[in-house]
Amino acid sequence: MFDFDGIHEIWQTITRNKTRSLLTAFGVFWGIFLLVVLSSTGNGFEKGLMMQVEGVTPNTAFFFTGETSEPYKGYQKGRSWSMQLADLEAIKETFPCVKAISPEASVWSSEDKNVIYGSRSASFSVKGVMPEYNEIEKSKIIRGRFINDTDISANRKVCLLGKKVYETMFERGEDPLSKMVKVNGIYFQVVGVIRSYTENVNINGSIDESVILPYTTMQQVYALGDKIRFFAMAADDDTPIPDIEEDIKQLIKQRHDIAPTDNEAIEAFNLTEMFKAFKGLFFGIHVLIWIVGLGTLMSGIIGVSNIMLVTVKERTREIGVRRAIGAKPKDIIGQVLSESLLLTTLAGLVGLCIGVGIMAIVGMITSNMPSDNMMFQDPYMSFKAAVWATIIVIFSGLLAGVLPAWRAIQIKAIDAIREE
Repeated sequence: MFDFDGIHEIWQTITRNKTRSLLTAFGVFWGIFLLVVLSSTGNGFEKGLMMQVEGVTPNTAFFFTGETSEPYKGYQKGRSWSMQLADLEAIKETFPCVKAISPEASVWSSEDKNVIYGSRSASFSVKGVMPEYNEIEKSKIIRGRFINDTDISANRKVCLLGKKVYETMFERGEDPLSKMVKVNGIYFQVVGVIRSYTENVNINGSIDESVILPYTTMQQVYALGDKIRFFAMAADDDTPIPDIEEDIKQLIKQRHDIAPTDNEAIEAFNLTEMFKAFKGLFFGIHVLIWIVGLGTLMSGIIGVSNIMLVTVKERTREIGVRRAIGAKPKDIIGQVLSESLLLTTLAGLVGLCIGVGIMAIVGMITSNMPSDNMMFQDPYMSFKAAVWATIIVIFSGLLAGVLPAWRAIQIKAIDAIREE
């Protein structure tokens, strides 16, 4: 049965000196409150930073050709070379973990304004990619569709417009689909309008400021031939790009008679290390937050323990009388631990609730100021962290009462009754 009399007695003991109890509980309250605020703030900055790279697949690498730095098989060093579409097919066959791979070509016009629609003209970059490119650097489809396999196989003269290209070339709200746009002197039919997830990551130029063509069409109309200088690829999450990066380089070198030890002929950079650095940074921040929060909480727990020692000293006669009339040591220990537990748990839960409430208000304020470039988004404390904080408070309450409880059972009934 629930012991209401016991709880009433504990509550009376705690509230006997309200000022002292409140000041003691404030240390625990502040420790948990600080932990909630710091943890939520850290999560908010982490979410804001990750939004800056949203749309980019973390397990991604980019390869590009350079000049050879070593002579090999009769070729002199300093040879300029290029990859081919067949190399990309060989990579997919040799490495089944590669889930998306696409060449990327860019052309620049000598004309000042290379994109024309009606009476409007402006200068934008022109890119050629495969349909799989949208799995590597993801884009939001505003209108229409992305490039598909039929566009590639049929060399269709179609194009996608970046968001800023569309806003520059068309009236607001005007439907650009099926309209013909002149790009570098050649007409292309618009099949879609896209935008990047964030303006902070631009791989070989911003998608928002680009006209996107099917790669094979770009090869044909701009006489690029079967030459690839740059390609991007993404691998399954189970296979980190750094594990296969060197093997891919060696495969390409072998296919183009390049020395295996030539480190300048083909270069690569991957985003895996960047995302790993982000994770390491925020892991360190979260560890520091918990150290600071728990350190503050421990100072509050020490205060609770000290006050409980004082309370035990003040109640020496009471404890002696209880021992004399038959109270067992476990009853005295239970009384002291219950008082300590109730005081710390109430203070901790109040700190947790107020902290979560304040950060919820901050979250609502930031959500009303939408911006893709905000480095602070939706501060929150995870449910798992809140549960752990509650468990820590309860454990701390018991810990704070251990020493006072031990001191209480050391009191001898006869000595306590004699004390004035």
